[in-house]
Amino acid sequence: MTTCVVVKKNNQIAIAADSLVTFGDTRLSHAYEVNSKIFQIGDSYVTLAGTAAHFPVMRKLLTEMGEECKLSSRDEVFETFTKAHQILKERYFLNTKEEEDDPYESSQITSLVANPHGIFGVYSYREVFSFDRFWGIGSGRNFALGAMYVVYEQDYDARQIAEIGVRAGAEFDKSSSAPFQIYSFEMMETPV
Repeated sequence: MTTCVVVKKNNQIAIAADSLVTFGDTRLSHAYEVNSKIFQIGDSYVTLAGTAAHFPVMRKLLTEMGEECKLSSRDEVFETFTKAHQILKERYFLNTKEEEDDPYESSQITSLVANPHGIFGVYSYREVFSFDRFWGIGSGRNFALGAMYVVYEQDYDARQIAEIGVRAGAEFDKSSSAPFQIYSFEMMETPV
């Protein structure tokens, strides 16, 4: 699958992802295709975990939403991904079932969003989290979370911590690999 992380520290935000794509036991490394797991929508960077089919679909869908694609707060992320869910069903034939007794339809998507307003996580039932420090998704997330936890209070900035996270994921998770994409930027100052 993947290792994707977001980090917020000292008014800096970073998002990072590995580049390996897998199909069952087959690995499609960066040497065979330039795999980009982070895409930009306005001032936001979005990454996903799950099937490789999500990337072109969500990139196209969120871009085509135009002004309706708002990702600057937890509520805006929720509204945007709720609208995206409906579009996924209608235009992209999303299979919304995971388990028979699911309380809601599933979007089958796990995503991280980073922008100057914060770092957010979106899960398949459109649960949205606004993180204060860092988070990770994908099959290498546990390695990334542990590594970032160990170094967060040390003298590293958000970009360095994000890189440490994806490097740990790639080191120990068989479905994650270098090279890494890393973006970092300053947080927007909130008006008082």
